[in-house]
Amino acid sequence: MPLSDRVRVKNVEVLSDDYYLLQKTTFEYRRANGEWQQQVRESYDRGNCATVLPYNLAQRTVILVRQFRYPVFVNGYDDLLIEAAAGVLDGEAPEVRIRAEAEEETGYRLGEIRKIFEAFSSPGSVTEKLHFFVAEYDPSMRVGDGGGLAAEGEDIEVLELPIDSALAMITDGRIVDAKTIMLLQYAALNIFR
Repeated sequence: MPLSDRVRVKNVEVLSDDYYLLQKTTFEYRRANGEWQQQVRESYDRGNCATVLPYNLAQRTVILVRQFRYPVFVNGYDDLLIEAAAGVLDGEAPEVRIRAEAEEETGYRLGEIRKIFEAFSSPGSVTEKLHFFVAEYDPSMRVGDGGGLAAEGEDIEVLELPIDSALAMITDGRIVDAKTIMLLQYAALNIFR
């Protein structure tokens, strides 16, 4: 039985449509035993996103960024967040958007990019699906300073780190961003073997 035959949406209430969309949905879900159960869930739709890990195999380095993230701060993390360059798709193909985001945030114009997987970031409440990419870089690809777009509130520091240092930063708690951890672990298992 397709999942669409097990869900009957009864009501959708928009709670906020300011920066992104927050909805409260009442629906019936058909449980495995055939019984219908009414449930209420809130979902936050911020759009789908893409993220990339630029790497230099010869130098054994990766490019990450460091920036302020208010939701992380309000949850008690009192530091700038170290993460992979990323951005909302805004109606563009993931491959197109991530190239622009990488250049805006890191200052590197990447050549060939390779999609490695897709994943939902927090499926219990957020609709976002992330498209994950890796791309080789070298110093000649640097076309700017990066730093993001000030008009979008971005104030980004570009970091070039040895892969071993970046992996150690997961262990010691300096890297706590899930998408970045996933990309670094992928690189450790599949690129920097």
